[in-house]
Amino acid sequence: MAKRIVAVAVLGALSGGAWAGELVYQPINPAFGGSPLNGNFLLNEAQAQDNYKDPQASSATASAFAARSLGTPLQQFNQSLQRTILNRIASSVTGTVVDANGNLIPGIIETTDFTIAIVDQGGGLLRITTTDNATGQSTSFQVSQ
Repeated sequence: MAKRIVAVAVLGALSGGAWAGELVYQPINPAFGGSPLNGNFLLNEAQAQDNYKDPQASSATASAFAARSLGTPLQQFNQSLQRTILNRIASSVTGTVVDANGNLIPGIIETTDFTIAIVDQGGGLLRITTTDNATGQSTSFQVSQ
Protein backbone atom coordinates (compact mmCIF):
# COMPACT_ATOMS: atom_id res chain seq x y z
CA MET A 1 0.00 0.00 0.00
CA ALA A 2 2.86 2.33 0.79
CA LYS A 3 4.33 1.61 -2.63
CA ARG A 4 1.08 2.73 -4.27
CA ILE A 5 1.01 6.00 -2.35
CA VAL A 6 4.63 6.70 -3.27
CA ALA A 7 3.94 5.82 -6.93
CA VAL A 8 0.89 8.12 -7.08
CA ALA A 9 2.88 10.93 -5.41
CA VAL A 10 5.77 10.53 -7.86
CA LEU A 11 3.45 10.47 -10.88
CA GLY A 12 1.61 13.52 -9.58
CA ALA A 13 4.87 15.41 -9.11
CA LEU A 14 6.14 14.48 -12.57
CA SER A 15 2.95 15.34 -14.46
CA GLY A 16 3.18 19.05 -13.61
CA GLY A 17 0.27 21.40 -13.38
CA ALA A 18 -2.49 21.53 -15.93
CA TRP A 19 -2.35 24.60 -18.14
CA ALA A 20 -5.51 26.23 -19.33
CA GLY A 21 -6.20 29.41 -21.25
CA GLU A 22 -9.13 31.44 -22.41
CA LEU A 23 -11.11 30.20 -25.37
CA VAL A 24 -11.12 32.96 -27.99
CA TYR A 25 -13.47 32.87 -30.96
CA GLN A 26 -11.71 33.53 -34.25
CA PRO A 27 -14.10 33.89 -37.23
CA ILE A 28 -13.22 32.16 -40.47
CA ASN A 29 -15.52 33.98 -42.92
CA PRO A 30 -14.00 37.33 -44.02
CA ALA A 31 -17.48 38.88 -44.01
CA PHE A 32 -17.56 38.40 -40.25
CA GLY A 33 -14.01 39.51 -39.43
CA GLY A 34 -12.03 36.47 -40.53
CA SER A 35 -8.89 36.54 -42.62
CA PRO A 36 -9.42 37.85 -46.19
CA LEU A 37 -7.20 35.01 -47.37
CA ASN A 38 -10.03 32.58 -46.57
CA GLY A 39 -12.38 34.20 -49.10
CA ASN A 40 -11.35 32.31 -52.24
CA PHE A 41 -11.26 28.99 -50.41
CA LEU A 42 -14.75 29.48 -48.99
CA LEU A 43 -16.14 30.60 -52.36
CA ASN A 44 -14.65 27.58 -54.14
CA GLU A 45 -16.05 25.23 -51.49
CA ALA A 46 -19.51 26.77 -51.86
CA GLN A 47 -19.43 26.54 -55.65
CA ALA A 48 -18.28 22.92 -55.49
CA GLN A 49 -21.27 22.06 -53.31
CA ASP A 50 -23.79 24.03 -55.39
CA ASN A 51 -26.02 21.50 -57.13
CA TYR A 52 -28.77 23.96 -58.05
CA LYS A 53 -29.32 24.52 -61.77
CA ASP A 54 -31.38 27.47 -62.97
CA PRO A 55 -34.40 25.96 -64.74
CA GLN A 56 -34.78 29.03 -66.95
CA ALA A 57 -31.20 29.00 -68.21
CA SER A 58 -30.85 27.03 -71.40
CA SER A 59 -27.73 24.96 -71.87
CA ALA A 60 -27.57 26.07 -75.51
CA THR A 61 -27.27 29.72 -74.45
CA ALA A 62 -24.63 28.90 -71.85
CA SER A 63 -22.55 26.83 -74.28
CA ALA A 64 -22.87 29.48 -77.01
CA PHE A 65 -21.70 32.14 -74.56
CA ALA A 66 -18.75 29.97 -73.50
CA ALA A 67 -17.78 29.31 -77.11
CA ARG A 68 -18.07 33.00 -78.00
CA SER A 69 -16.10 34.19 -75.00
CA LEU A 70 -13.31 31.65 -75.34
CA GLY A 71 -13.23 30.96 -79.06
CA THR A 72 -10.44 29.21 -80.88
CA PRO A 73 -6.82 30.02 -80.13
CA LEU A 74 -6.74 32.14 -83.31
CA GLN A 75 -9.80 34.12 -82.16
CA GLN A 76 -8.29 34.57 -78.72
CA PHE A 77 -5.07 35.86 -80.30
CA ASN A 78 -6.98 38.30 -82.52
CA GLN A 79 -8.97 39.58 -79.52
CA SER A 80 -5.78 40.04 -77.54
CA LEU A 81 -4.15 41.84 -80.48
CA GLN A 82 -7.14 44.17 -80.85
CA ARG A 83 -7.06 45.00 -77.13
CA THR A 84 -3.33 45.72 -77.31
CA ILE A 85 -3.73 48.02 -80.31
CA LEU A 86 -6.67 49.85 -78.72
CA ASN A 87 -4.64 50.31 -75.53
CA ARG A 88 -1.78 51.81 -77.55
CA ILE A 89 -4.16 54.16 -79.35
CA ALA A 90 -5.70 55.19 -76.02
CA SER A 91 -2.22 55.84 -74.60
CA SER A 92 -1.20 57.98 -77.58
CA VAL A 93 -4.47 59.93 -77.44
CA THR A 94 -4.00 60.44 -73.71
CA GLY A 95 -0.54 61.87 -74.39
CA THR A 96 -2.04 64.54 -76.70
CA VAL A 97 -4.80 65.66 -74.33
CA VAL A 98 -2.76 65.98 -71.13
CA ASP A 99 -0.36 68.86 -70.46
CA ALA A 100 2.97 68.66 -68.60
CA ASN A 101 1.19 69.13 -65.25
CA GLY A 102 -1.23 66.25 -65.87
CA ASN A 103 -4.23 68.51 -66.61
CA LEU A 104 -6.59 67.70 -69.47
CA ILE A 105 -6.50 70.10 -72.43
CA PRO A 106 -9.94 70.98 -73.88
CA GLY A 107 -10.32 70.18 -77.57
CA ILE A 108 -11.42 67.58 -80.10
CA ILE A 109 -9.46 64.51 -81.13
CA GLU A 110 -10.61 62.60 -84.20
CA THR A 111 -9.58 59.10 -85.20
CA THR A 112 -10.96 56.93 -87.97
CA ASP A 113 -13.46 55.29 -85.63
CA PHE A 114 -13.97 57.75 -82.78
CA THR A 115 -14.30 61.44 -81.99
CA ILE A 116 -13.30 62.50 -78.48
CA ALA A 117 -14.46 65.92 -77.32
CA ILE A 118 -13.09 67.48 -74.13
CA VAL A 119 -15.17 70.50 -73.15
CA ASP A 120 -14.37 72.87 -70.28
CA GLN A 121 -17.60 73.44 -68.34
CA GLY A 122 -16.13 75.96 -65.94
CA GLY A 123 -15.47 75.62 -62.25
CA GLY A 124 -12.76 73.05 -62.91
CA LEU A 125 -15.18 70.58 -64.53
CA LEU A 126 -14.53 68.93 -67.88
CA ARG A 127 -16.98 66.81 -69.88
CA ILE A 128 -15.41 64.09 -72.02
CA THR A 129 -17.62 62.70 -74.80
CA THR A 130 -16.57 59.80 -77.00
CA THR A 131 -18.60 59.26 -80.19
CA ASP A 132 -18.47 56.19 -82.41
CA ASN A 133 -18.23 57.61 -85.95
CA ALA A 134 -19.80 54.52 -87.55
CA THR A 135 -22.95 54.34 -85.40
CA GLY A 136 -23.21 57.83 -83.92
CA GLN A 137 -23.50 56.39 -80.42
CA SER A 138 -21.75 58.36 -77.72
CA THR A 139 -20.86 58.15 -74.08
CA SER A 140 -19.70 60.91 -71.77
CA PHE A 141 -18.51 61.53 -68.26
CA GLN A 142 -17.33 64.45 -66.13
CA VAL A 143 -14.01 64.94 -64.39
CA SER A 144 -12.74 67.72 -62.18
CA GLN A 145 -9.33 69.30 -62.67
